[in-house]
Amino acid sequence: MDNRDYDDDLDENTELLPFPVEHKAKEKKTLFFIFLSALIISIGTIGLVSIWVKLTNGPEKRNVILMISDGFGPASETFARDYYQFVNGLSYDNVIPLDRIQVGSSRTRSADSLVTDSAAGATAFSCVKKTYNGAIGVDTDQTPCGTILEAAKAIGMKTGLVVTSRITHATPASFSAHVISREMEEIIATQQLGDYPLGRQVDLMIGGGRCFFLPNSTTGSCRSDDRDLIAEAKNSGFTYFSSRNEFDKIDPKSQSIPLIGLLTLDHMSYEIDRNPTDEPSLKEMSEKAIRILEKQTADSDKGFFLMIEGSRIDMAAHSNDPGAHVHDILAYNEAIDFVTKYVDDHPGTVVISVSDHETGGLTLALQTDYYEYPEYLWYPDVISRIKNSSYALSVELTKYWSNDRTEYIKDNILRNSLGISDFSDDEVNFLVANHTQQEYEIYMANLTSWRALVGWTTHGHTGVDVNLYAHGKNTNALRGNHENTYIGQFITKYLNLDPDSITLRLNSNNTFHKSTSNITNYNVDHLAHYHAGHIPRRT
Repeated sequence: MDNRDYDDDLDENTELLPFPVEHKAKEKKTLFFIFLSALIISIGTIGLVSIWVKLTNGPEKRNVILMISDGFGPASETFARDYYQFVNGLSYDNVIPLDRIQVGSSRTRSADSLVTDSAAGATAFSCVKKTYNGAIGVDTDQTPCGTILEAAKAIGMKTGLVVTSRITHATPASFSAHVISREMEEIIATQQLGDYPLGRQVDLMIGGGRCFFLPNSTTGSCRSDDRDLIAEAKNSGFTYFSSRNEFDKIDPKSQSIPLIGLLTLDHMSYEIDRNPTDEPSLKEMSEKAIRILEKQTADSDKGFFLMIEGSRIDMAAHSNDPGAHVHDILAYNEAIDFVTKYVDDHPGTVVISVSDHETGGLTLALQTDYYEYPEYLWYPDVISRIKNSSYALSVELTKYWSNDRTEYIKDNILRNSLGISDFSDDEVNFLVANHTQQEYEIYMANLTSWRALVGWTTHGHTGVDVNLYAHGKNTNALRGNHENTYIGQFITKYLNLDPDSITLRLNSNNTFHKSTSNITNYNVDHLAHYHAGHIPRRT
């Protein structure tokens, strides 16, 4: 077949419809005036539209709310959805807030392992770099790397952190500090207040972890020195609060920044244990933070960057505690629901929700007898009867040694708190005997998991991809499967940030993040531990 273009057979002088020359000249002149008129009308229309847009909408202010569901994997979403449908009598096609904004998935490996920890996972988001497990805001060479929070601050944006863990824990630390080990929480605390080369970078912090801000002479302190960081914070201009009552009195319309709220000595309570009169929920803290940052940026063309973490989703999974896990997931979804509605009302705002990794290797269906083919089911009704976390109950057990301990365990722990009435003598005897707090905690978590046919493969992390969620302008770019560093890359581009310039500033003094790495006498025995080797290893 001849593939030549038929136009190739026509010479440049060939006329398909040979009009007289005079007619052709008139036609060209007419077409020119028609084109010119159309162009003038178009330019005028575009100009009017542009003016109208500017007058009605004003310049677009961009905000980014990055939400991190620590330890939340794909199975956990199914778990929470199934549970929510069951307890509320909803149909199988009812969805939870996260379901509505799922756009893809994120790969989680760190620079030195196929299974990441929270420090490397969060640093991948914050510094847009892969690093080693345990690293906080430093690269594989232990060199400080500029974070998207610091880069946002550098261009005049307001910044914030809201978490249910200690504010010095791995995820919030990775946005606001630079140390070679996540265990250096007392150093992280000083940097979060501005004691490092960049000065104060975080305008608002709400979470737990007061113990790392108290001098070692104070009951409950985790510090190895006598620095009173709360006093230092106040002296440098921070407004400080530490109670639910003080939290409730904060009026976003009049509250100044910087602001720091440390509501508990250690991590905040699991949602299943939370007393609303003592601690606000993640949704309440998120809403308060957003309203404050919104007010603080009202008269500026710069918006805010806020990182919100559902921290204790992960910790419940470390303990393989299905009751604590599902309630913290649902509390996170309540926060998601509020934030997505906020994005709808504020078109320049983007929300991204992602996990740093999956924890626990959760499975929905547990094979209890390896010699018989398993049934295809699991029982959400077992989970619905749980009233307290296994952690809270284990702490209770270590303190209760009265003569009626056996009956106390049967009635208060098993029947009333765990919803278990078919307990065996062996199960009761284990709880009556003297064990460590962690042994009690894991054992009780197993009691409910076994009965619900909820399986776990580890008390640590796994290497699976995690779901990626997003809502707002340009978030179609997040569709598909991405490396975790891409989340930080997207935020950098959306806000027009320059983290590399922050890296250069940080490394004008490249020893600050190592200067106290020899500390080994942290006072942390009274804290809840969820990761191996909480005390830094001697080198």
